[in-house]
Amino acid sequence: MREFSVPALAAPALSGGLADSVFDTAEATPELVQLSRRAEDGSWQDVTALEFADQVLATAKGLLHQGVRYGDRVALMSRTRYEWTVLDYALWTIGAQPVPVYPTSSAEQVRWILADSRAVACVVEHEDHAMTVGSVCDALPQLRSIWQLDAGALRMLALAGRGVPDELVLQHRQAVSPDSVATVIYTSGTTGRPKGCVLSHGNFAAETDNLVARYSHVFRNKDSEQPSTLLFLPLAHVFGRMVQVAALRAGVRLAHEPSLAPAELMPALAATSPTFILAVPYIFEKLMQRAREAAEEAGKLGAFEKAVDAAVRYAAAQERHAFGGGPGPSAAQRIQHQVYDRAVYSKVRAVLGGRVRHAMSGGSAMNRELGLFFAGAGITVYEGYGLTECTAAATANPPDRPRFGTVGHPVPGTTVALAEDGEVWIRGGQVFQGYLDDPASTELTLRQGWLATGDLGHLDEDGYLTITGRKKEIIVTSSGKSVAPAVLEDRIRAHPLVAHCMLVGDNRPFVGALLALDTEALAHWQQRRGKPHTGAADLRADPDLRAELQRAIVAANTAVSRAESIRAFRILPGEFTEARGLLTPSLKLRRRAVATTYAADIDSLYTEAAAASAASA
Repeated sequence: MREFSVPALAAPALSGGLADSVFDTAEATPELVQLSRRAEDGSWQDVTALEFADQVLATAKGLLHQGVRYGDRVALMSRTRYEWTVLDYALWTIGAQPVPVYPTSSAEQVRWILADSRAVACVVEHEDHAMTVGSVCDALPQLRSIWQLDAGALRMLALAGRGVPDELVLQHRQAVSPDSVATVIYTSGTTGRPKGCVLSHGNFAAETDNLVARYSHVFRNKDSEQPSTLLFLPLAHVFGRMVQVAALRAGVRLAHEPSLAPAELMPALAATSPTFILAVPYIFEKLMQRAREAAEEAGKLGAFEKAVDAAVRYAAAQERHAFGGGPGPSAAQRIQHQVYDRAVYSKVRAVLGGRVRHAMSGGSAMNRELGLFFAGAGITVYEGYGLTECTAAATANPPDRPRFGTVGHPVPGTTVALAEDGEVWIRGGQVFQGYLDDPASTELTLRQGWLATGDLGHLDEDGYLTITGRKKEIIVTSSGKSVAPAVLEDRIRAHPLVAHCMLVGDNRPFVGALLALDTEALAHWQQRRGKPHTGAADLRADPDLRAELQRAIVAANTAVSRAESIRAFRILPGEFTEARGLLTPSLKLRRRAVATTYAADIDSLYTEAAAASAASA
């Protein structure tokens, strides 16, 4: 196997667990602002290290009083909010194991996760979640308690635990070791039943301590400004949990925002003014799209596109220089960049609160030009790659030499290898312990210390990894041509009108594409062209729309051979959403569900193409 390693920058944890950092920080720097919490009136309140540790301790006592013990599993079903972080650390304090559940989960999904994990209690956000859990309680004989955050769960737990001695909590905390289970996170289940990934305290320590050391300029500023971040990723996902742990271990001020809707997210960014953010490419794509629409509405689209092009060329020149391929931006480029910085780039940064200079992106591939634009606009986005099974990141672009369009080097302490078939394998301290009560699946995934990811990739001569697809998603046409869909899908999805793209073609004569359009972008497109405001279903045959999308497909096809290229596409009547069962909570395609839902559209795509071919013959 071809492999590439990066030495560890942080020593592995030899004792203790994740909760220790909370109490250590409270003792060393009690007045350090660890979190910002939204009050009932909408204002943001600082929470010091001492205040947070006191609340964690009080909650831990309440959990003990209610019968939660070392090794017990407690489900958390909520959006991202301050109370989740308190509960995570309270459970870790007593050696219990939080089991995250996405707040959008169906009753059947909740039943499966709570039954499979044998959770003894469940914390939900509000009454609707409580009713969902209650509807499956008959199938969960081990479930003893349900607490509701909106009904004051933390306050009630603190009151219940007032008589529990501190010494009892300390005894539980001292029993936690790096090998102790920290959490069981269930995979999104794009195929088959979700599996519970068992992650230890040591897995999180290895992951976060090495990331903090590698990106010290992000997590630990040397000047007087305390680093801060707004966490809007779901804490039910491993990426969000990793951010939470890294922030609290590094002394970063952490705030929470439960909504990705611009009406809620943008004011939160403005109010908290983070110095860095962590997001999925979707967030950066939407930000770029909204900026372009605003410029078009102001009659300045031409100037905006020139500013985008200037940012991309400026960042590309910097990138070439970093790799010894050129002198860097020219004098003319630097002057042009300064002009556009005042007129355009500063406004993009202002949308993110004004202080963001660094970001980390994961979950799916980011378009290279998009990464270059943000870098040129003053926000370096470090794209990375990872899985739940490796506690989030396995690779990330190094701070001194990011190579946009790749997912970077192995994070410190990690080795990445490519198997004979191109599958990416990972080894390091962040690799999970296995799947809960599923030795067969564990044996298929963990092979002599290596995590076989199921993803396909390419390692260049400098050790930068590019993900090219997923083994299970390879399309094989009727002529026997194998096609990895990710390359084309990512390029087409970069078009402002396209919300999602899924390639089809298994056992078909050629590759086709299903296009789900962005509702807001489509409405903007119609308005600017004087077309009546109708949905995508009424525009399938619109020649202007089809021509616009055809140009995107032609451009994407330049990345592949003719045999792999898209020959026909179909505009779908609606977007892919999690609520419709077409996306996972981490916004990945549920390909089987999409293919089933749109089976008639797929058949029509090929019959119409065959009819057109016959007519032209």
